[in-house]
Amino acid sequence: MRFTPVVIILVAISIVGAIAIPFGDPQFLGRAIALELSFIMLAILTYKGFCKALYACIPLAIIVMVGNSLASPHVKIMTTFSKPFNAIMLIIGGYVLQGALIGTTVFQLVSRRQDIIQKQKKN
Repeated sequence: MRFTPVVIILVAISIVGAIAIPFGDPQFLGRAIALELSFIMLAILTYKGFCKALYACIPLAIIVMVGNSLASPHVKIMTTFSKPFNAIMLIIGGYVLQGALIGTTVFQLVSRRQDIIQKQKKN
């Protein structure tokens, strides 16, 4: 059990989401909470060493980024900064941290794979 970069990013995404949810559209509250709970569960599983949870991080991050890009209200908020706090939360949580999640997950998976290969060569 370690605080890997993936766990740190997942916790950061959860914190940004928890701050941003109250400012979002109330009709999507249930979906937003479910999404945040999935990030929290991934953080817990990854922290506890369940490496297969890493494979869910990349598609989830891509879904969030694509979803934010396709939601016209989100695009309007981010391009016009009509609601500056919401725009900043969307950009940080919806793109910056999601991109960081993809990068750190790929790095951790590659690193883990290299460790496995090195152990096999020793035997």
